[in-house]
Amino acid sequence: SLKMASDSPESLMTLCTDYCLRNLEGTLCYLLDNETLRLHPDIFLPSEICDKLVNEYVELVKTDSVFEPHESFFTLFSDPRSTRLARIHLREQIVQDQDLEAIRKQDLVELYLTNCEKLTAKSLQTLVSFSHTLISLSLFGCCNIFYEEENPGGCEDDCLVNPTRQVLVKDFTFEGFSRLRFLNLGRLIEGVNVETLLRPLASLAALDLSGIQLNDVGFLTQWKDSLVSLVLYNMDLSEEHIQVIAQLRKLRHLDISRDHLSSYYKFKLTRRVLNLFVENLVNLTSLDISGHTMLENCTIPSMEEKMGQTSIEPAKSSIAPFRGLKRPLQFLGLFETSLCRLMHIPAYKVSGDKNEEQVLNAIEAYTEHRPEITSRAINLLFDIARIERCSQLLRALQLVITALKCHKDDKNIQVTGSAALFYLTNSEYRMEQSVKLRRQVIQVVLNGMESYQEVTVQRNCCLTLCNFSIPEELEFQYRRVNELLLNILNQSRQDESIQRIAVHLCNALVCQVDNDHKEAVGKMGFVMTMLKLIQKKLADKTCDQVMEFSWSALWNITDETPDNCEMFLNYSGMKLFLECLKEFPEKQELHRNMLGLLGNVAEVKELRPQLMTSQFISVFSNLLESKADGIEVSYNACGVLSHIMFDGPEAWGICEPHREEVVKRMWAAIQSWDINSRRNINYRSFEPILRLLPQGISPVSQHWATWALYNLVSVYPDKYCPLLIKEGGIPLLKDMIKMASARQETKEMARKVIEHCSNFKEENMDTSR
Repeated sequence: SLKMASDSPESLMTLCTDYCLRNLEGTLCYLLDNETLRLHPDIFLPSEICDKLVNEYVELVKTDSVFEPHESFFTLFSDPRSTRLARIHLREQIVQDQDLEAIRKQDLVELYLTNCEKLTAKSLQTLVSFSHTLISLSLFGCCNIFYEEENPGGCEDDCLVNPTRQVLVKDFTFEGFSRLRFLNLGRLIEGVNVETLLRPLASLAALDLSGIQLNDVGFLTQWKDSLVSLVLYNMDLSEEHIQVIAQLRKLRHLDISRDHLSSYYKFKLTRRVLNLFVENLVNLTSLDISGHTMLENCTIPSMEEKMGQTSIEPAKSSIAPFRGLKRPLQFLGLFETSLCRLMHIPAYKVSGDKNEEQVLNAIEAYTEHRPEITSRAINLLFDIARIERCSQLLRALQLVITALKCHKDDKNIQVTGSAALFYLTNSEYRMEQSVKLRRQVIQVVLNGMESYQEVTVQRNCCLTLCNFSIPEELEFQYRRVNELLLNILNQSRQDESIQRIAVHLCNALVCQVDNDHKEAVGKMGFVMTMLKLIQKKLADKTCDQVMEFSWSALWNITDETPDNCEMFLNYSGMKLFLECLKEFPEKQELHRNMLGLLGNVAEVKELRPQLMTSQFISVFSNLLESKADGIEVSYNACGVLSHIMFDGPEAWGICEPHREEVVKRMWAAIQSWDINSRRNINYRSFEPILRLLPQGISPVSQHWATWALYNLVSVYPDKYCPLLIKEGGIPLLKDMIKMASARQETKEMARKVIEHCSNFKEENMDTSR
């Protein structure tokens, strides 16, 4: 009943179900008294739709952190006249006694309750109301369903003195469940008498008693003419068990596998036992003996195990007892046994640890009910993906996604699964993955980050996100991914490597995105978080990647986003800027990032007065002479000053240094730059540069702007010629050439920019008819 991650497009039914569940009030329901969901009175839904609504609801609550569960959801299905339920699969903490109680009038045919630990004996009573229609029932892992609360005093006041205690219900049986054929009682708690419980069932076809220890299973022979499937996973067997199993001649599926780590088992499988099964269980198509120790040699001598083509013909079987099979088995479970490495295994599907196929079969077979085995199988897959190339990539990815979704709270699966995802999504596999599948990976990775503050899971998840194109592939979860990363970076104790990856991701996420995204992330505390990281690094006197990425992220998030620029100033960003310059005078990358950011701040007219201090202006002026990172630091310093000069002499509220002296230094700097410099900068818009052209108050700012445009259109014409034309730069340059106040060399440069753009346009004109 596990839902596999799929790579085909969603059906219209699934899309509609999903939409309705996310918008219950706007679609199927209305709110009564502002709290209870009620179905609109004119709605009548068949079981195909209701089953899907319930099953998808459980899936959403379990795997989608933004989906809010509704307390009254199950009451929508209380009346069989408007809604019909037939087959539902409920999991874990989502389901409580009152939810089952709400649907008790429904004629359920199939009810799977998996690990529903909140269900108590009240739900046993509810089950009775389904008894006349139920064909399949699973109570797997519902460890409290046979317990009821008993108040020993029996009176209201006494409850305070004697709190309720849990008592085991011993008198419940499946009396009246006349149609029940398939029953899973896996991990049933000790103390319940299985034989008494099951005796009333007339003709069981499938029974799962996983994880239950029964010393006497003789009662199973009452179904020897009907039982086709028997699962006794982790039951310590004895000769008596074997004799009983051999009498169940109708069996098609037998599972006596075990987790070889879970406890000490006395029983060892022998050649005789396997022979007994092959001789007596003639209908057997599926057998699982995973985890068993073989006492005697069940295998053919290796000399006989001839090389050449591997075969699944029973006659050639390397496992001697299986030579007696009439035809190959459909499935043979050999996980964590020595037999899986043999040459000739007479089965179409084998679970084991020999190769990728066997490992994937193991993950597929054991995911739902055996996470302890699954995590070890995923660990083997991790090694295959890391060392060799996966040949069944899509299947591997889908299985790992399914396991991570199904066991969101299982630490072992989250650790091994997130590690495997890192290797399964890296660049060499990229072409084979659809958008849908990659989105499913992102969802489970973010779920893992949300559920686990554990270092290994966090690191694996962050590393996996680095395999995606950022921000494009993460944009559909933009808020959530930023919140999770900021959450990691705001933890008081931090792992260095995670911190580095998280800052790198934060930086990539705010590069090349729309301003509303940047504003939203700013409001989440992004600016503050980066400044805190910088503060910590300063205190440690370390300038590492985290320090550089943090400044780079601030540069990106303040780009044309005045609110974030203001936040930077309000949280003492300028103080940190000066301290970093002083502490790390040789760090060129750092200087470039810091000045890029200050360029963004200087573009905001209202904030420029805060940059107008002798200390800051002196620092920017001195940086004009910097040769750091080619021309970048000098260029950015000149950009900051160009915006300040643009406010005119009356805004120059300081005595030292003089405005004219700074202007002179700016001219000298611009003239020293090589016009063909390749750049470490990325403009999404020229608007802040273009606004410096139509003015006469600061010719040097005009010149800096023209130089910037000339450099970019000549070094990167494909990118920047269209941008300049689109943003109306050409008429502005033409007008500037006519201005008396503009310097001759600026006009010359402007003509060259116009010429570049018109040449570019002519070369790229489409002349075909």
